[in-house]
Amino acid sequence: MNSSRGCCSNQATIYSASVSSAGLREAIGADFAGVGAAYTGARLHSEIPDLKVDPLYGIRIRWVEHDSGGYWDYCDFPLQGARIEEVENWPLPSPNEFDYASVPALCRQNQEFAVFIGGAGVPDIINSTGMLRGMEQVLIDLITEDPAGMRLIQRKSDLQAEVLFRTLEAAGGMIDFVWLGEDLGSQNAPLISLELYRRIIRPVHQRFIDIAKHFNVPVMVHSCGSSSWAYEDFIEMGIDAVDTLQPEAGDMAPEYLKERFGGRLAFHGCVSTAGPVAYGTSGEVTEYCRNILEIMMLGGGYCFAPTHCLQDNSPAENVLAMYDAARQYGRY
Repeated sequence: MNSSRGCCSNQATIYSASVSSAGLREAIGADFAGVGAAYTGARLHSEIPDLKVDPLYGIRIRWVEHDSGGYWDYCDFPLQGARIEEVENWPLPSPNEFDYASVPALCRQNQEFAVFIGGAGVPDIINSTGMLRGMEQVLIDLITEDPAGMRLIQRKSDLQAEVLFRTLEAAGGMIDFVWLGEDLGSQNAPLISLELYRRIIRPVHQRFIDIAKHFNVPVMVHSCGSSSWAYEDFIEMGIDAVDTLQPEAGDMAPEYLKERFGGRLAFHGCVSTAGPVAYGTSGEVTEYCRNILEIMMLGGGYCFAPTHCLQDNSPAENVLAMYDAARQYGRY
């Protein structure tokens, strides 16, 4: 179950977003590999004791422990009360400070995989802007078109769009798909209205899709939560596949997605990280994954994957059972 070039296939494509070891990636049968132009400039944001500070964007995170381990959570939100002048002066990297020349070699090194660029943070207007402004402020920004919030969105998307264009250009046709992201839903409903999406966010998304299409590259978009309300717009915009597909969220059940959008969108995800993989037995995981595969593989266009990064409360035997189920049942 190795490389499936592009987003759609007549078998389940296995992907693990967080695998850094090539050996582990090969062992579980992952099909996708991400590449990108590395940043070569100076650190733009200083370190802070007891926090991690992103050197390019200044996003701050702190360690939060829980019963099964811990995670890094966003904090401080340095641009939460910022006016447009502060946003204008907030350090961001230049697109000239990325190593595009290294991209072809990275693509060749991963040529047995479906090679992608981007990820859930590109352009990711609501979530990523919230890492600097705070989520409440970002939602207010979008509703009121606050100049500071709008300018931050513009600056970040201008940078990412230019980096995307130059990376695709440098790759010389060796990129299989572009991965974009935008968290549009809660567990039960949309985070914003369709009108607001079309007025503020869709034009930014369209810019990135148009760049990908300029290079004849398919596009997959990540969105957590209840997001299918936006899929008709996605199809109109030229999006080829949707990612995450939390089955417990509103209007995101596998049967619903396949019946309503099958043949028009490919699907990546559907294996819940809050279901049997985390809380069931390995046998329950196998049966759960087999059922997902039976629904989603019909007619092709399904990439087998967890809905998000597997959490540290998922027993190793359940994770192995998940990937074993894909190898066992993931073909016609």
